[in-house]
This record gives sequence, structure tokens and C-alpha cells, in this order.
Amino acid sequence: MLKFIILLLLSTQLYSSNVKNLKEDAAVYICVSSGATKYHYNRNCHGLNRCTHEIRKVSLTEARSKYKRTLCGYED
Repeated sequence: MLKFIILLLLSTQLYSSNVKNLKEDAAVYICVSSGATKYHYNRNCHGLNRCTHEIRKVSLTEARSKYKRTLCGYED
């Protein structure tokens, strides 16, 4: 029984770390403008309507670290 519990805990931990990695690699959309501050999961998000510059598809990690973007309030 103890082996089963340990195995269950380990598999749960591995699963949660894989889900986190998938989320970090998720594609998001940003407006490439000096005034833009948000990223969007949906290309058709209402928050991207005002973008008059290029809309670029980047990874979530890149949007947060390189571009210093935060999640759009419409998708929160």
C-alpha cells in the first residue's frame, strides 16, 4: 500500500510539472508597439482590436520575459 501511495504522489508531481511546461510553451499574441503591455491567448481578443502595428505570435515565456507583457484583462 505504501508503494502505491508513493507511486501516486510521484506521478502526480510529474504530471503537474509537464502541464506547467506546456503552459509556458503556449503560443500567445502581442501587439508589437512601444505602448503595448498585454499578451493575448486568443488572436481575436477584444484587447487586440486597437493594435495598429504588427500582431506577432510568440511563446508565453517570451511574451513575459523579453517583451515584459502581462495577461490581457479581457482574458483574465
